[in-house]
Amino acid sequence: MEPQGKSVTALTGLDRALVTRDSVQTPHGAISGCHSQATALRMKGDRALLGGAEGSFTGDCQPSGQAVGRELSGSVKLLAFVCHEGKTLSLLGSNGQVPTWQQHGPSQEPRVVLEFPEDPSVLTKDKLKNELVANSVMLPAGKSSNWEDDGWGAWEDAELPEPEEEGSTCKTRKTSWLQDCVLSLSPTSDLMVIAREQKAVFLVPKWKHSDKGKEEMQFAVAWSGSLSVEEGEYVTSALCIPLASQKRSSTGRPDWTCIVVGFTSGYVRFYTETGVLLLAQLLNEDMVLQLKCRTYEIPRHPGVTEQSEELSILYPAAIVTIDGFSLFQSLRACRNQVAKAAASGSDNIEPPPLAYKKWGLQDIDTIVDHASIGIMTLSPFDQMKTASNIGGFNAAIKNSPPAMSQYLTVGANPFTGFFYALEGSTQPLLSHVALAVASKLTSALFNAASGWLGWKSKHEEEAVQRQKPKVEPATPLAVRQVCPLPTAWDWFGLPDSRRHGESICLSPCNTLAAVTDDFGRVILLDVARGIAVRMWKGYRDAQAGWVQVVEDLQERAPGREDSSPFRSSQGPSRVAQFLVIYAPRRGILEVWAMRQGPRVGAFNVGKHCRLLYPGYKIMGLNSVTSQSWQPQTYQICLVDPMSGSVKTVNVPFHLALSDKKSERAKDMHLMMKLAALLRARPGPDSIETEIKEIILDIKYPATKTQALESILASERLPFSCLRNVTQTVMDALRSQERASVDEGLLHFCAGRLKLLRLYESVGQLNSLGLRSAEPFSDEALAVLLRLDEKELRKLQALLEKYKRENSRPAVRFSEDSEGALPVKTFLEYLECEKDTLSIKRISEEEYVALGSFFFWKCLLGESSTEDVCHTLEAAGLSPQLLLSLLLGVWLSKEKEILEKPRSVCGLHTMLSLLSRMKVAIDEAWDSQSVSPWWQQMRLACVQSENNGAALLSAHVGHSVAVQMSNHMTERKVSGRGARGPSPGLSRLLRPELERGTAVRGERARPPPPPVPNAACLVSAAGGIADSVAKWVFKQDLSPGLLNLAHQDGGGENAGEPKEGADRAFPREAEAEADTGGIPDALRLACEQFPCSLEPDVLHAHCCWEYVVQWNRDPEEARFLARSLEHLRHIISAHVQHGVALMMWTTFLVKRFSAAAYLMDKVGKSPKDRLCRRDVGMSDAALTSFLGCCVDLLQTLMEADVGRDEMPPPVLDTEDAWLPAEGPASIAELALEQKPVHYLLVQHHSVLGAVLYAVAHFALKAVKPLSLFDSKGKNAFFKDLTSIQLLPSGEMDPNFISVRQQFLLKVVSAAVQAQHSAPKDRKPSAEAASGKDRDWPALAVDLAQHLQVSEDVVRRHYVGELYSHGADHLGEEAILQVHDKEVLASQLLVLTGQRLAHALLHTQSREGMELLARLPPTLCTWLKAMSPQDLQDTGVPIAVTARLVHKVVELLPEQHGQYGLALHLLEAMEALALPPS
Repeated sequence: MEPQGKSVTALTGLDRALVTRDSVQTPHGAISGCHSQATALRMKGDRALLGGAEGSFTGDCQPSGQAVGRELSGSVKLLAFVCHEGKTLSLLGSNGQVPTWQQHGPSQEPRVVLEFPEDPSVLTKDKLKNELVANSVMLPAGKSSNWEDDGWGAWEDAELPEPEEEGSTCKTRKTSWLQDCVLSLSPTSDLMVIAREQKAVFLVPKWKHSDKGKEEMQFAVAWSGSLSVEEGEYVTSALCIPLASQKRSSTGRPDWTCIVVGFTSGYVRFYTETGVLLLAQLLNEDMVLQLKCRTYEIPRHPGVTEQSEELSILYPAAIVTIDGFSLFQSLRACRNQVAKAAASGSDNIEPPPLAYKKWGLQDIDTIVDHASIGIMTLSPFDQMKTASNIGGFNAAIKNSPPAMSQYLTVGANPFTGFFYALEGSTQPLLSHVALAVASKLTSALFNAASGWLGWKSKHEEEAVQRQKPKVEPATPLAVRQVCPLPTAWDWFGLPDSRRHGESICLSPCNTLAAVTDDFGRVILLDVARGIAVRMWKGYRDAQAGWVQVVEDLQERAPGREDSSPFRSSQGPSRVAQFLVIYAPRRGILEVWAMRQGPRVGAFNVGKHCRLLYPGYKIMGLNSVTSQSWQPQTYQICLVDPMSGSVKTVNVPFHLALSDKKSERAKDMHLMMKLAALLRARPGPDSIETEIKEIILDIKYPATKTQALESILASERLPFSCLRNVTQTVMDALRSQERASVDEGLLHFCAGRLKLLRLYESVGQLNSLGLRSAEPFSDEALAVLLRLDEKELRKLQALLEKYKRENSRPAVRFSEDSEGALPVKTFLEYLECEKDTLSIKRISEEEYVALGSFFFWKCLLGESSTEDVCHTLEAAGLSPQLLLSLLLGVWLSKEKEILEKPRSVCGLHTMLSLLSRMKVAIDEAWDSQSVSPWWQQMRLACVQSENNGAALLSAHVGHSVAVQMSNHMTERKVSGRGARGPSPGLSRLLRPELERGTAVRGERARPPPPPVPNAACLVSAAGGIADSVAKWVFKQDLSPGLLNLAHQDGGGENAGEPKEGADRAFPREAEAEADTGGIPDALRLACEQFPCSLEPDVLHAHCCWEYVVQWNRDPEEARFLARSLEHLRHIISAHVQHGVALMMWTTFLVKRFSAAAYLMDKVGKSPKDRLCRRDVGMSDAALTSFLGCCVDLLQTLMEADVGRDEMPPPVLDTEDAWLPAEGPASIAELALEQKPVHYLLVQHHSVLGAVLYAVAHFALKAVKPLSLFDSKGKNAFFKDLTSIQLLPSGEMDPNFISVRQQFLLKVVSAAVQAQHSAPKDRKPSAEAASGKDRDWPALAVDLAQHLQVSEDVVRRHYVGELYSHGADHLGEEAILQVHDKEVLASQLLVLTGQRLAHALLHTQSREGMELLARLPPTLCTWLKAMSPQDLQDTGVPIAVTARLVHKVVELLPEQHGQYGLALHLLEAMEALALPPS
C-alpha cells in the first residue's frame, strides 16, 4: 500500500491499524514485542479501546520490521495510530492531559500538537479526522485490498451493542459512575467508602424516615474530602476493617472501623471513620494494585491449622503482608495517641512499628490480582513426591513437613501463579529494625508512617515530601514449577499464555478460588492441586463472590444451643459453599452450588451494580474472644446505584443438598408445591384434598408449622377448608406416639383449632338476624338508666346539642358490613396460650374491628347477647379483656349509637352479663373504694374523645352498678356488705362528662380538635384552665375579653374582679364589649367551672400558653407581648410574682444572656445572621424580645412589692377534682415559688434597659457589660431568688464617665428618633401596639441606678430639644433642671450658633449691616460658633429671641457671660425688627 499525500500519511486505529496478541500490523511491517498487554484493539461503534492496557507504548520501526517497545507510565486509552513513512509508530492517547503526535524522520519536522477533548471517551472517528486535517495531516483515500480488517473485530460484534443515542448515552453515564469508583463496605455494614481519583466519601448508616413514612437504615455522609497528599497520586484500592473491642463488657464486638487506602504513589494510609490520618507507610515505590485482608476464623475441624490475621498489599511486582496482630496493636496505639495529642495540643507522637514481609514475585509478566491463602502444610505423600522430583530416588525428607505461606496471583504469563514461602527461614519479620531512633521517627521503616495529619509544621511537611523515605528491598520469590528445569508448560497452575486474568476470589474455606479472565470465562480453581475443576462461559466483566452456609442442626432440638458455628451436640455441622456470579452485561446475579452443583438461584438486577465480597470479618479476635459473641456480618452484597440500595445475598443450606432422599430438600419441594397450589384457583374440594396430602407428607415440624401458617393466611381458601386441614393435622399428631410428637407443633395446632371454632360460633350467632318489634320509648330508657323525667330530658337535650354541634359528613360504602371480619384477620389478632386467649399488639382500628365482630350485633339487638357472652367466656377470654373490647366499640361508634337509642339497652344487657362473670368483680373488695372493674370503665370513658358516647356509657355503668349493689344487698351474705360499685362512680364520673360534653358542644364554633376527657381529668383542676387557654390562644382573644366574660358571668364574687379589671384596663374592656357570640362559650365554661376558671387562674394559664407558643417560634414577638398583657391582668400579686418568675427562669434568661454576651462581643446592635446563630431569632425580633424582658422584670418588681400588701389567695377547687391526681395548675405552681431578691431583679432590669436601648436605636461602640464592674458582671444571669454580691458604695469615676456617655447617646438618639422626618421613621412593634416608651424619663431613671448625675441627663435632653428646634418642649423640660445656671451657659452657646447661622451663613444684606453694627466682642464670639452642630437651622428669629430672653432670665447678673447675653439679646431684637 502506498501512502497518500506528500510527506505524511496518518493511519487511524479506527480504520487501518491491526493489533494482534503478539504484534502490531502496519502497512510498513509488523512490530512485535511492543507490549505484553496490547492484546486487542476492541471496537465499540466509532470508539477504539486498547484491551487490557495499563499504559501506552511507542516503537521505532526498523527496516526488518522489528521494534523494541517502550512503556509510558500512566493509564492511557488508545485513540489512534499514526505512521510516518515507516519510520515511527506512535499511539495517540490521553491520560487526562493533551495528547500529542510526534513526527520523526529525515526532515526533522517539528512536533504537531493535536488538541483533543478533555474527555477522550467521546472522541469519535469524525472528530479525530477533523483534528488531523486541521493540523495538515492527510488521511488515506481508501482501503487497500491486502489490508486484513474484515474479521479482526468480529468476535466482539455479538456482545457489544450498537451505538446508542445521545440521551441513552447520558443515562448510561449517570448510572455507570459506580464502576469508575473504588468501593468498600465494612463487613459489619457500619461504614462505606467511595473514592475516585483524589477524593473520597465516608458513609455511615443512620435511621431515617423514608418517603413512605417508615424508618429505614440509610447511609449518610460522615466525612468527605481529598485523601491525596503527594502530587498527582490517585486512590487505587480501599478497605474498611472493623477492629474488635478490648473492653470486658463488649469483648469480641466491633469497636471502631479503620479505613486502609492504597495510592498510585505506593503509599498505604490508614484513617479513622472521621477522616483523621493515623499513619502512612511507603512499602514500595510502585502503585498499589490491590488491598486484601484476612481475619481469624474458627477452625472447622481440630486438625485444621489456625490462620493468622494479615493485611496483604499487591504491587505490580511484589506482595507485602502485614501481620494482623501487629497492625491491630499499632492502629489502636495510633488512635489513642492522636486522641491524646488532639486533647493536649502536643505533637510528640511515637507510632509503634509494624511487622511486615515483602516478597518480590518473579517469573511472571503481569499481575492483576492476588489471594493470600495463608499457612499450609504439605501432606506426607506430596512431600515425598516433591522430594523425589527434585532429589531423585535417594532424596531425604524431614519428619515434619515445613509450613509455608501460599500466595496465588492472576495476570499474564502465567495465567495463574502459585508462590510458596517457607515460614521462619526465607524472610524475617521487618520489625524493630530502628528502635534506636524510633523516638525521632526517622527509621527507614517508618519514614512514610511519620507524616501524620495535623502534627507537623509546614516546613517539616515540605522537607518530608522533598526527601522520600527509604524503601526496603523485596526478597525474591519464584513461582512454583513442576521440575527444576522449566519449559514452556512446566508451570504449576494454569500457564495459558493467551489468557489474561482479571480477578481472583478466594472461598471462605481457602480450598477453591474463582478466577475471571478476558475471554468472558469464570474458572473454578482447586487451590491445593492447582487445577481448574469447572468453567462458566459467557460472563464478560463478571464479578464473583462466595457464600458459606452452615447447616442448622438445632431445628429438631430447639431448646439446645451451641456457641460454635461448626460444632454441635450432634456432631460437626455440614458447611455448604455457593459461588455468586454477577454478569453486568446481562444484568443478572446467579448463585451456583459447589463444586459441580447446579444453579440454585438467579436474580435480575441492574447492569451497573457492584458485587462486594470482603472475605474477612472483624480484626483482633482469637479463639477465646470469638466464642463470646458471633459477629453480625454479611458475606456478600450487591450495591445498586439505580435504586441506591445495598442488598445482601442469603442462601438456604438445603439448596446444596443433591440427595433426592433428603428430608429437608423434600420438605422444601413440598413447600414450593403448596405455595403454587395456594396461588391457583381450582375447586374447593380438590384443593382441600391436595393440601391435606402435602402437609401430611412434610416431615420437619418447623416446616409443617410454616406450611400450616401459610394455609391459614390464605385469603382464597374457604373457612371449612381451613378448619378441616387444621383438624386433619391435629388428628395425625394425636395418632402418633407422644415421645415423637413435637410439642410446639401440637400446641400451635390446638390453639389455631380453638380460634377457628370460636370464629365459627360467633359468626353463626351474628348471622341469626334477630329483630325486636317493640319500639324503645323514653319511659323505658328512663327506667333503664334509673333517671327521672327531668334528668332524662336534660340528658337528651345535652346529647342533641352535642350531636348537632359535632356532626360531620362521612362517606360510607354500601358493601361495608358492620361486624364482619375475615378469618385470616381474626387469627392475626388473637393468640392462644394454654387455655386462655389474648390479643396481640394491634392498632386501635384493629382493636375496634375485633370488638365489632364480637359485640356490634348484640348492641343492635340482632344477636343473642347471652349466647355470645357464654361463648366468649368458654373460649378463655377474660372479662376485663371483653370489657375493654366492648367499650372500644361503643366509644368509637358514637355517631351510630346516638342515632339508635336501642343500643343503650344492648350495652346495659352486655355490661350486666360481663359483670356477673367470674373474676370480674371480686366480692372481697371494699365497698367504700372503687373496684378495679369500674375503675377500668371509668378510665376508658375519660380517655375517649367522644364525650357523648362516654356520657351514655357512664349512665349505663351507674345503672348496672346500682342494680348489682341491690342484688348483693338482697342476698345478705353474713359478714359482707355490698361489694359492687363505688358510690363515687356516679358522683364523679357523670358530672365530669356532662361538663365536658357541654363545653365541647359550646366550643364547637369554630370546631376544636378532639381532646380526650383524660387530658382534663388526669391533669386535675388545671386541665380545664389549660384547655381553655389553648382555645383562647387559637381564637387570639384579648385579656380584657376574658375579664368581660367573668363580669357577665355574675356570681357572688364577680364584683371584685370586675372592679379590679376596670381599674387596670378600662379602655380595653370597652373595646372588647362588642364581640358577638364568642363570650358565650367563655361564660358557659365559667359557669360550669367557677373555681377552675377563676380570673387569675385563667390569666395565668393564658400567659403560660402564649409564652410557650412564643418559645416555639421566637419570631412571633406578639405572642410574648400578649403573654405579658395576661400577666399584668392578674390581680393577685402572689400569683403574678410566681408566674413572672417561672417565665423568666424557664424561657427568657437563656436567650437574654446570649443576647447580652453577643452585643458585648460585637460592641453594637448585632446583625440578623449573628442574632439567629446565637440567640435563635432575627434582629427585629431581638429588639422586641429585649423590650418584653424589661417589662417582665418591671412587673416582677412591682409584684414583689405588692406581695407585702395583700395576703396570698386561696384557690378553690370543684368537688369533682377532689379525688383526681395530676400535676398542679400554673397558679398553684406560682404560689409555691420563692420570693425574689428585689435588688438582683433591679440589677437585671438595668441591664435589660441598656440592651434594649442599644438594639432599639442601633447604637454603636457600646459594650453593655463594660458599664458594670466585676461584682455587677458576676451577679448577672443568676437565680433571682438567690442572694448575690451586688455593687455598692462609690463607683470608679471611669465607669461613671462611660455610663454618662452612654446615657447621653440614648437621649440624643431618642430625641432624634422623635423629631426625625416621618418618612425616615421605622415603625416599631411597640409603636404599632400604641405603647411608645418615654426614653428620656427612662434615661433619667437609669442615671439614678448607674450613679450618674440626673441633672446632666436632663440638661442634655433640654439641649437636644433646642438643637432640633423643639423650643416649646425645651421650655417644659427646663422646669425639671436643678442647676439652671449651667443650663443657661449651654443654651447661650446654642443661641450663638443660631445667630451665627443667620448672620454669617445666609449672607443677606440686612444681616451684613447688623453684623457691622455689633460690638467687636460679640462679632468675635459669633465667628467662633459652629452652626454645623445644630440639628435644625430653620428656627425662626422670633423663637430664638424668646430663647435669649430665657437665657437672660436664668443667668445671674454677676455671671461672667451675662453681658454677652445682653449684647446677644440686643442683636436678636435688632434682627427681629422689620426693615424700614
